[in-house]
Amino acid sequence: MTIRDVITLLGALATFLFGMSTMTSGLEKLTSGKLASMLERLTDNILKGVLLGAVVAGMVHSSAATTVMCIGFVNAGILQLRQAVGVIMGANIGTTITAQILRLGGLSDENLFLSLLKPEMLGPMVAFVGILLFSFFNKGHKKTVGQILVGLGLLFIGIKSMEQALAPLTQLESFQQLFIRFSNPILGIAVGAAITALIQSSTASVAILQALSASGVVSFSTAMPIIMGQNIGTCITAILSSMGATKNAKRTAAVHLYFNVIGTVFFLTVLYGLNALISLPFWNATMDYGSIANLHSLFNISCTLLLLPFNRLLVRLVELTIPDSGTDPVATVLDPRFLSTPAVALERARTVVIKMGDLARDNYHLAVGLLSNYDEKQLEKLTEQEDTLDHMEGALDQYLVRLSRHSLDAKNSDMVSDLLHALSDFERIGDYAVNLTESATIMHEKGLAFSPIAQREMETVCGAISEALDKVMEAYRCHDPRAAFQVEPLEEVVDLLTATLRERHVERLKTGECTVELGTQFLELLINLERISDHCSNAAARILHQYGDRDSLVREDIHSYLHHLHQGESQQINRLFEHAKEKYALPTT
Repeated sequence: MTIRDVITLLGALATFLFGMSTMTSGLEKLTSGKLASMLERLTDNILKGVLLGAVVAGMVHSSAATTVMCIGFVNAGILQLRQAVGVIMGANIGTTITAQILRLGGLSDENLFLSLLKPEMLGPMVAFVGILLFSFFNKGHKKTVGQILVGLGLLFIGIKSMEQALAPLTQLESFQQLFIRFSNPILGIAVGAAITALIQSSTASVAILQALSASGVVSFSTAMPIIMGQNIGTCITAILSSMGATKNAKRTAAVHLYFNVIGTVFFLTVLYGLNALISLPFWNATMDYGSIANLHSLFNISCTLLLLPFNRLLVRLVELTIPDSGTDPVATVLDPRFLSTPAVALERARTVVIKMGDLARDNYHLAVGLLSNYDEKQLEKLTEQEDTLDHMEGALDQYLVRLSRHSLDAKNSDMVSDLLHALSDFERIGDYAVNLTESATIMHEKGLAFSPIAQREMETVCGAISEALDKVMEAYRCHDPRAAFQVEPLEEVVDLLTATLRERHVERLKTGECTVELGTQFLELLINLERISDHCSNAAARILHQYGDRDSLVREDIHSYLHHLHQGESQQINRLFEHAKEKYALPTT
């Protein structure tokens, strides 16, 4: 096998993988993102989950992609672990469809129609039709169908090119001897797992095995352990995607791994045990495209049938393997037993709201820090805290809704409403902090940096918002309406600052002092900073609504009260505004 053959093989593998990726992307576009919603709705029993997982994996030609999707839903709290088990089992069946398609490579040349279905003929034809649709239609389903056909054509072309590149290798006696060694089950499983983990696609790995089978050196005893290993190797994608995710998301990846490992151990023991006792007649039978595809499908279907009745035990196994590190602090604070005592339940809910506010403020400071000093570890910390913030928001929202169904007096009912608004404000502040990190990441990756004057301008705005956040948290922690009252002047100052900076930015663009690319990020940052300031104002108003003067307008109508303040009709607000405007005066250009 020459260096030319090696390069051809690498190119063929790249073509195959790119074709599969292109086809998968097109299928997802064609379904308009409905695959995800199907996973959410149609997993209320294990059999539905298996069927759905098989359909989805068959459509996207990847059990790993389907499992990663499940991990994402479990991580987001949309799916429960037990719901994901059926989808994962079904995904292992659905992913075998690609090998069945590729078995067309074994069709006879004697019949013209059948020969046209062979990959070397069908691939170029399908790709040509696909590129016509993709090129001549600017949008719509026809363009997407074209993308799918191009991907399918490249998939066929890639598999045939792999077969041709491997042909010289299969003629070598040393290579044939190596394949005989693969009949050692442990070695075969290790090789299958390693190759699949390396390219992160069991579909591609099976395709390589099918291409090798064209040489006639692949027997059942060789193919079986390799296919078993391929099923284990594909779990690496799910394991990688679960890193940094929730405990249940990690357990979902573990279900995928245990499912394949248990199935492999069981059938390895049964097959090799039977062969030792009765010498199975098909043990040394030569495999081709079709028989490998059938073996792949049969093995995955058998594993599903074997473990389907024990799905609850599988869940229990991963829960024992990956135990809870402790009781969820949110669940502990928001104990449903307190709902019967609204005053206690409300105080518990306030505790969680304050924790959300602290996390949102911390994330804001982390995001601002990334603008001047980008640090992957700080970004990772922010992401983890944002996940916690989202979890707390969901749990608290459900708790307060349940509390609102109890008989509450007017004061407690108002408190529930205010806390619901406050938790939404803090969650949105966290979201906008994430948006700030996206701009920071883009600037870091592209090597962009603000000019010294723009940097000082940004620091001025960030300083005003930082003080507003501190006042909000002081107001919530101490039930202090005076601290809350000081937030609105700061919000007005931020509005003034951002408006002025937009005008300065336009002038810098006109004079060429700022590039369009850098200016886009500057404006994006201003938008997100202004929205954070708005949510600070909203959260502070809720404290004024609860603890402000009973004769104040804020007790009657928050929106009218804020409008009143913005009209400059409060001398106290005017004094605070002038003080804040002087404190956060923009640097001169």
